[in-house]
Amino acid sequence: MHGLIGLDWGTSSLRAYRFDGAGRIAETRARPWGIRQLPEGGFDAALADVTAGWPLLPRLACGMVGSRGGWLEVPYLDLPAELAHLVDALDRLRAADGMDVHLVPGLRDPHGPDVMRGEETQLAGALALRPALAAASSFVLPGTHSKWAVVRDGAVTGFRTLMTGELYALLQRHSILGGDATATRDDAAFARGVATARDSGAAGALGRLFTARALMLDGVLAPGAVPDYLSGLLIGEEFRIALADGLARRDVPLQLIGDPALCERYRRAAALFDIDLPSPLQDAAAHGLWRLAVQAGVAVTAPEETRAC
Repeated sequence: MHGLIGLDWGTSSLRAYRFDGAGRIAETRARPWGIRQLPEGGFDAALADVTAGWPLLPRLACGMVGSRGGWLEVPYLDLPAELAHLVDALDRLRAADGMDVHLVPGLRDPHGPDVMRGEETQLAGALALRPALAAASSFVLPGTHSKWAVVRDGAVTGFRTLMTGELYALLQRHSILGGDATATRDDAAFARGVATARDSGAAGALGRLFTARALMLDGVLAPGAVPDYLSGLLIGEEFRIALADGLARRDVPLQLIGDPALCERYRRAAALFDIDLPSPLQDAAAHGLWRLAVQAGVAVTAPEETRAC
């Protein structure tokens, strides 16, 4: 049987991909079983459930499943790191069903220090989808902990984690700045927040956070517009920091990876920095799992002549 089972296994969720021998995704399944909320029976039970009825195929997993609190800790690789380095550092464990699960290492930037797990596989997939970006590019992966990564000559040479999503949630739920998150989207308020961060100079967004309260008290922002203003302020700060620190440059391609709705906010923010961001890449983790598995000889690939056109 040709193919691979790829597992994108994070803190809060598990996504499984069944690939055919040509690397096409034949089926995808998702479960709310991240490493912090596993079913009875733990990792083995979660794996058995999410792959039930699938053929017995080699398995490759990325994400927090390989962290210190995961199934097996796989040491981080220090930057700069190429695809070949990830392949050489794959580890494996024997599951209860008697078959191996191969695990992708995370990356560590010693200059931060900073770490990532899972995003390195997304970057591998992105470069498989857009090979031209391997020479020189930057990537932004929005989320609870957004990542900005720099790629040069096919290697990840630097990255930075910005806790934008988590900070937004904290401000919304546990600060005086919190507003009505169920209110209708306010694009003007979002743009105003982005522009405020962009023009904040040395003060940065931290020095402008309380403007969300002051503008609301002045009647400039409606209470229901505060969440979008805060979102724009924090995302705008990501772009301000990235441009100031060289994580992004206007003369180097910048590519989004991630959820389309969230990435659309980043595209709108980028436009206010005179950056034209292309649409986000989809299924980057899946493409990365397949690419790493093929390079490592883990995936069972179909002979070229048997592959459907």
